Amino acid sequence: MHNLNSLIIEGNVVRDPVVKATPKGTPLCMFSIASNRFFKQEDQTTQETSFFDVETWARLAELCGENCTKGRGVRVVGRLKQDRWVGTDGKHYSKIKVVAEHIEFKPLFKNGKQPADALDDMREETVSEKEAVPAF
Repeated sequence: MHNLNSLIIEGNVVRDPVVKATPKGTPLCMFSIASNRFFKQEDQTTQETSFFDVETWARLAELCGENCTKGRGVRVVGRLKQDRWVGTDGKHYSKIKVVAEHIEFKPLFKNGKQPADALDDMREETVSEKEAVPAF
């Protein structure tokens, strides 16, 4: 039986992405996003920021390498993946990351600002990857 492992997250790219290739030449792009959550606590609005590492593969990796720049807003649809390893110190480590299957890039404006009256007219640039994400 397959278990559900799916997520959607929006945020801003924290730093420019790192693009690499596997030994067989498959493109891999890695970047981090910051996602803000606002909530009321004792009559004050509180902001909580979470940071997530994102990984993309194949054509989607190439497009992210070209379009993901620091500060750009993105919507990521994907799944969680846990990497586990034993360090040189003999300790066991693990890290959870997002493997993206679809990314939407928020529009960029020439002056760097989003005018309120343009929000209804803007088109989001959408990138989707239909190929299977390689399993390593």
